[in-house]
Amino acid sequence: MTSAQDPPDANVPEPADPPSASPTGADGTDGTTGTDGAPATSVPSATPSSARSRSEAHGHKHRDVSGGWLRPAVFGAMDGLVTNVSLIAGVGGGGARSQVLILTGLAGLAAGALSMATGEFVSVSSQNELVASEVSKERYELEHYPEAEQRELAAVFRSQGVDAETADRVARQVSVRPEQALRLHVREELGVDHHDLPSPLVAAGASLVTFAVGALIPLLPYLLGLGSLPATLVLAGFAAFVGGGIVSRITARPFLRGAVRQLLLATVAAGLTYGIGVAVHAAYGAAIH
Repeated sequence: MTSAQDPPDANVPEPADPPSASPTGADGTDGTTGTDGAPATSVPSATPSSARSRSEAHGHKHRDVSGGWLRPAVFGAMDGLVTNVSLIAGVGGGGARSQVLILTGLAGLAAGALSMATGEFVSVSSQNELVASEVSKERYELEHYPEAEQRELAAVFRSQGVDAETADRVARQVSVRPEQALRLHVREELGVDHHDLPSPLVAAGASLVTFAVGALIPLLPYLLGLGSLPATLVLAGFAAFVGGGIVSRITARPFLRGAVRQLLLATVAAGLTYGIGVAVHAAYGAAIH
């Protein structure tokens, strides 16, 4: 009788150990060796984090082009500068005294800034009111003729290269949400987003401030006691050059292109008004002092 503690028969082979996973080395390899005995280098697989990093690197942002401040700000600054240097040049060419030039420049600054702000406010307000009127018309069409508007939307998608079946399906899906459908119709038919319209107050404020700043520059030599028309023209020319270049950089264009263009325009305007002043002074010189 054999005891339970008897050793196993030596002729019976023991089961082989299951293969174990190769440990990863401290250097990041998988622990296997190549044909020359050196550790084989493992190929790292792409991970979600690396893919996300590549996606984030590709991402880009656009500047806000619909806020309604850049155009009136640029227009106001350049208009204020050119208007007032031309006004001062014209009156100075007529032989007026420094006190007259200061009064002329300050009056031009105030009148121009208020005029620009008023014009921008009325213009942007009128534009927004027109858009609101068209949006109301489109909302009425969507409420009373939904099938026709859905077909119209599908036609827009087809015109952009979407196949007919997909265009019809997307048009049906969009039309389920009335406000989203309205926004899409307005964007496609009017070219605007009625939820992102420019602010009349922002446009008016930008025009008021920037016109005043631009118009103040030609006045600085007189306000500082220099009383020199050539100093005013040189300072205004420098400001026009720098201002034009900055605007070009904002719009991703070469600095020199915008700078030279603005300098030439300001020079032509001031030169013409100066010539008018000289001509009037030659004809009526005694009467304007």
